Amino acid sequence: MRTCITTVIAVCLAGMAQAGGEHTGGHMAHDTKAGGHASHDTAAGGHASHDVAAGGHASHEDAAGGHVTPLGTPAYAGAATRSVTVSMAETADGRMIFRPARLSVAAGETVRLLIRNDGQQEHEFMMGSAPEIAAHKRLMEETPDMPHTEANAVRLDPGASGEIVWSFGQRGRYEFACLILGHYEAGMHGPLVVE
Repeated sequence: MRTCITTVIAVCLAGMAQAGGEHTGGHMAHDTKAGGHASHDTAAGGHASHDVAAGGHASHEDAAGGHVTPLGTPAYAGAATRSVTVSMAETADGRMIFRPARLSVAAGETVRLLIRNDGQQEHEFMMGSAPEIAAHKRLMEETPDMPHTEANAVRLDPGASGEIVWSFGQRGRYEFACLILGHYEAGMHGPLVVE
């Protein structure tokens, strides 16, 4: 009887892990810092590393081995071969910008993206293909305050910082953007080239 119950539980859990997509089965340690809403650091061979401090709004989850796209897959911090700092801010003339305005990485490279909101407004950083960015933009227009569950995005309050550790996949031209209403139109997007 005990063996039968154990087998049923194991089969159910395996089915849930397969059906759950990117929201099931991840091994993550959650740690909120200085008023942040969520901070995700992957444990045990993890596949995402998100750390939001001082007021960030990230809500990122990934399954072990999940969230693979042509752009690549989440990685753990120890796998990164370099770090790149990305600043988000507004300018005196009303534009919204990323610094640097362009990102270039190598296919197969694992990069730790350190994202900082140096502006006075809430901003987000999301990377993906042009169709993925366009689809997320439409979602944000319908639900501006939606929580983010993507491993390739982070939303931050002014003064907050976070990170995405990513192993880049197929060569090509992708994009990064802030998709909070009106921010994309104010100039907050740029090319991400995987070479």
